[in-house]
Amino acid sequence: MTDTMATLQAVRDQILLATLPHVAFDGWSRAALKAGVADAGLGIDMALRAFPGGIPDLVDHSADWADRRMIEELAGLDLAAMRVRDRVAAGVKARLQVLAPYREATRRALAYLALPPNAPMAARLTWRTVDAIWYAAGDEAADFNYYTKRGLLLPVYMATVLYWLSDQSGDGAATWAFLDRRIAEVMKIPAFTARLKKRLSSLPRPFDLLRRARG
Repeated sequence: MTDTMATLQAVRDQILLATLPHVAFDGWSRAALKAGVADAGLGIDMALRAFPGGIPDLVDHSADWADRRMIEELAGLDLAAMRVRDRVAAGVKARLQVLAPYREATRRALAYLALPPNAPMAARLTWRTVDAIWYAAGDEAADFNYYTKRGLLLPVYMATVLYWLSDQSGDGAATWAFLDRRIAEVMKIPAFTARLKKRLSSLPRPFDLLRRARG
């Protein structure tokens, strides 16, 4: 990353963090962005330069910021000593803990992304997050498994986010238990598929049965 890009990212982060408290009340809107820029001590012209695409750019950057913070949190863990499933769970947990101070802004972000015109962005941002989680977990798959692993994690991640938003347990214990159950369920799918393929491969093929029938 060049110095210019790093500087721009720092300014975007500064504006985002100043805007998030306002999002809880004004949603992902120009009003929230304008208030955030003022709190950051910057001019509205800076917001236009930092987020030329407006609110969609701001929402996109908020997801990128959360992904980067998640990776920073995971860097402090001994992931190598964990099972793969525990690394993945740690990734989901780390991202939600990063978002914990901005729970209402996260809720508003989901509502924003649920709007039909924003469906492509929602899919792209969610895929980017689950990809980051798997990458942090040490996954280097480049074949079909790359898509399979992320495709399996995506609904687990989204279900956990929704559960977390309504979790009243205080310390998030209910959410982490929910996450562990969902991951345990997903981990059974590859094993089941492998057993099914093995059983199917041991069965006579249709043409073999036809030839036998014709005798």
